[in-house]
Amino acid sequence: MTAAAPTPAHKSDYVDFPIFDCDNHYYEATDAFIRHLEPEFRSRAMQWGEVDGKRRFLVGGKVNRFIPNPTFDPVSKPGALDEYFRGRNPKGAGVVELFGELDAMADHPEYRDREARLQVMDEQNMQGAIFLPTLGVGMEQALRNDVPALGAAFRAFNRWLEEDWGFAYKERIYAAPLLSFIDVDNLIAEAQWAIERDARFLVVVPGPVITPAGGVSPADPIYDPFWSMVNEAGVTLVVHGGDSYYSTYVADWGEPTEFQAFKSSPFRAIASWSNVQDYFANLIAHRLFERYPNLRLASIETGSDWVFHLFDKMKKSFGQTPNAYPEDPRETFARHVWVSPYYEEDLGAMRELIGADHILMGSDWPHAEGLADPAAYIKDLDNNGFSYDDAKLVMRDNGLFLAQRRPA
Repeated sequence: MTAAAPTPAHKSDYVDFPIFDCDNHYYEATDAFIRHLEPEFRSRAMQWGEVDGKRRFLVGGKVNRFIPNPTFDPVSKPGALDEYFRGRNPKGAGVVELFGELDAMADHPEYRDREARLQVMDEQNMQGAIFLPTLGVGMEQALRNDVPALGAAFRAFNRWLEEDWGFAYKERIYAAPLLSFIDVDNLIAEAQWAIERDARFLVVVPGPVITPAGGVSPADPIYDPFWSMVNEAGVTLVVHGGDSYYSTYVADWGEPTEFQAFKSSPFRAIASWSNVQDYFANLIAHRLFERYPNLRLASIETGSDWVFHLFDKMKKSFGQTPNAYPEDPRETFARHVWVSPYYEEDLGAMRELIGADHILMGSDWPHAEGLADPAAYIKDLDNNGFSYDDAKLVMRDNGLFLAQRRPA
């Protein structure tokens, strides 16, 4: 039996209970993909180089722009873009202006050092959190055409992650190893390696699996050894937003395919395609949860608007072809999937759809697009009519539940 995490010594200005944040981030060290990289992949995976007199991050020999400044020095203040992501920018200010004054990384050891982070978590009255990549979720597509280099890069990243953060450090910092389905053998090996080291969460970016041989469903039987391992160990798979293969589809609409954070075109912002909606639709349509009934998946930093659309489609499909499903697919989703909505969304409607016991608080701290104070999430719950008990589920109990393994 795993020991319970200690309760922080401080109390929040917002809530009288310690919180569990399901969307916390670190800023990767500059050698996160390099420190443990196998020597034969140094020129094919990640490296730093000088281009036009500036230090650039090279992935597969090309400058990678997923993050404008992947050194994260200087770095934005937490919550700097809060109002912007609530849809409030009446003066039409540019992103650079909205970011405001940046901070030196040296002034924020908590962004890269776990002991310093624990002190800040105490101040935030944060009992525990899922720790997720900032740069890492944009790397899979950059290397998908060099599968051996992709596998080596993710292996190196996960060993750095264990070394610097830990997978269940002091039962408070739950860093999730990063996985890719493109190389099935490496996927299985990395999952086994992580589970043996007490990982509670694993993380993937949603979308179709595009291998050198073509597209594959993540629920394809070739991945059964992975799903069986996750099912038996009772760990939680996090499905986190990032750069997916769906970025290539915008080329059909005359849009550039390269994904750059904070540089979304108007079309990207309002187009209807959703890689996360289709990811879960695919898992349900292929009866993954019928085969592995102990699976728990958490959708994080993907918003929640897509859930309503998916439920509408599943309702109609089930009504038309009930024999295509083992049960109402909406019930399958509501039993196996937890969702972390953006705090500015209709949280009350999401509660009515899947229940407060399947909603996860995610502050996105310390990112600019998140909350400056994670516990301030309670204000949006209050504005949406959540009771004290339901708020406690969302902001603590549900995350703690997923952080504990549930072996089959």
